[in-house]
Amino acid sequence: MAKLGKRTRAAREAFAGKEDITVEEALDLIKANATAKFDETVEIAMNLGVDPRHADQMVRGTVTLPNGTGKSVRVAVFARGPKAEEAKEAGADVVGAEDLMEAVQGGNIDFERCIATPDMMPIVGRLGKVLGPRNLMPNPKVGTVTMDVAEAVKAAKGGQVQFRVEKAGVIHAGVGKVSFDAAKLAENVRAFVDAVSKAKPTGAKGAYMKKVSLSSTMGPGVSVSVDSATGN
Repeated sequence: MAKLGKRTRAAREAFAGKEDITVEEALDLIKANATAKFDETVEIAMNLGVDPRHADQMVRGTVTLPNGTGKSVRVAVFARGPKAEEAKEAGADVVGAEDLMEAVQGGNIDFERCIATPDMMPIVGRLGKVLGPRNLMPNPKVGTVTMDVAEAVKAAKGGQVQFRVEKAGVIHAGVGKVSFDAAKLAENVRAFVDAVSKAKPTGAKGAYMKKVSLSSTMGPGVSVSVDSATGN
């Protein structure tokens, strides 16, 4: 068994025996024990009572965090003509059509969000096997297939987070940086949990939110009370 470093041991000791605490208590603990040399991301993991293999139990959506993510997001837009110009003026990092498709097919994927106008979807559709596994495929349900590319780019740059449940029924996302004020992080956490709550699918049976955990990039996780996370 690998020997744990001093920082890891200290963090685990600090977190030992702490379960189902409030969001505020969890954030104080995480902030006090985030000792990496970079500004760690505060991450949330939610275990949901769904089986995403069934279409009526898929959970996905977007939420604009009230205090942003603290992360600079690179945005690519598939568009032509005036819409391409709109995207550039709104701050898109990469804009193109067939040329962008060829770049992506060649493995050049230097962006974290992908937006497309509806007329571009025949081109973007060819990239499903490349963009799909990376959760980058534009989708009208989350506002990334749209004629209002300027608004979509601004949202992506302004703290909007996409979420999609994984096979095991888990949703995972970053909700801010350790350097954020604890109260602002708590706001972000509850905004995220509220969005996932509102995205409850019709096929979900029994308990929907089973467990909510918070952690920093390099730190251990701690479970928080579902009632505290939902603001109840």
